[in-house]
Amino acid sequence: MPDKGERRKGRPTSGGNKQKKPEVDILSPAAMLNLYYTAHNVAHCLYLRGFLWPGAPKSKKGKKKT
Repeated sequence: MPDKGERRKGRPTSGGNKQKKPEVDILSPAAMLNLYYTAHNVAHCLYLRGFLWPGAPKSKKGKKKT
């Protein structure tokens, strides 16, 4: 019987049963078509793909209405 300090909380996890997400090609034709309709310009395209630059504007989530 484990001591109180050795008890684990939550569900037990199995280490090898997790499925990995498949790698997505961000240059595939389907991804490019999606990007064509969502991005406004090249800088926004790179921002959406995760290529940020120093001094990039940070997103303002939940703007407060006055």
